[in-house]
Amino acid sequence: MSDHIKIQPASGKWVVRAAGAVLGESDDALKLIEGDQPFVIYFPRTDISMAFFDKSETTTTCPHKGTATYYDLVAKSGTYKDAAWSYEDPKGDVAQIKDYMAFFVDNVTVEQL
Repeated sequence: MSDHIKIQPASGKWVVRAAGAVLGESDDALKLIEGDQPFVIYFPRTDISMAFFDKSETTTTCPHKGTATYYDLVAKSGTYKDAAWSYEDPKGDVAQIKDYMAFFVDNVTVEQL
């Protein structure tokens, strides 16, 4: 893996909440550090309540990770467009994040318990 991105287990239990609901909780989250950006917690999709999410049409491409697919968060209080993303076919150096999901913290709360 390049020095630009570091992936390590996120120690402890992590939770993601939004709109008054727990969307997921995991002991198997990953901490991704990219350059000098703040770290991002990636949750296994198996630990996320995917019923709250609809795949959006948005995609972006990262030269280091590949193509990201975005998801809208659908809650009683409304829909949060592109609230989460996932690399469904990440580049080889970051293959660990396949089947994991990350969240924009302006739409949800991600915290360690």
